[in-house]
Amino acid sequence: MADFTYVWTAEGWLYVAAVMDLYSRRIVGWSMQASMTSQLVTDALMMALHRRGRPREVLHHSDQGSQYTSEQFQMLLVDAGIVCSMSKRGDCWDNAAMESFFSTLKTERLSRRIYRSRDECRAEVFDYIERFYNTRRQHSTLGYVSPMQFEAAC
Repeated sequence: MADFTYVWTAEGWLYVAAVMDLYSRRIVGWSMQASMTSQLVTDALMMALHRRGRPREVLHHSDQGSQYTSEQFQMLLVDAGIVCSMSKRGDCWDNAAMESFFSTLKTERLSRRIYRSRDECRAEVFDYIERFYNTRRQHSTLGYVSPMQFEAAC
C-alpha cells in the first residue's frame, strides 16, 4: 500500500512518500522530495523492491493520483510484475492504513517542531521510520509488537 503526504518547513513543503507492507505494517520504502512528482513515488517503490527483492504475486494499492497513474510509475509496476490496484475516486477508506501511518508520524513526531530546512525534516522522518516505527512502535493489529518483531516471529 502506498501514499504520500507533505510537511511544512521554512524552505517550503517536503513531500514524503511511503510504501507499507500490509502484512507486517512495516514501511519498506520511502522517499522525500521538494516536489510531488512521479519520481517521488517511484523512488519509494524502488526502495521497497530493493529491500524485499523481486516480488511474486504482489498487489500495489494506492489512490488515483497523477503520480501513481504516470507512465513512469506504471512501467515500474509492469517491469516488477506487480498488479496495480487503485481506490475509487473520493474513497480514502481503503487506504486507511497509510492515512493512519501518516497521521501517527505527524502526531507522534512532526507536529511538535518547526523545521528550518527540508534536510532537518528529512532527518526526523528517517529517524522515525527506521529507528522507531519499524523497530519499536507497537501495533494493536500485530499483537502489540513492532513490525520487525512481527516479521521475525513469522
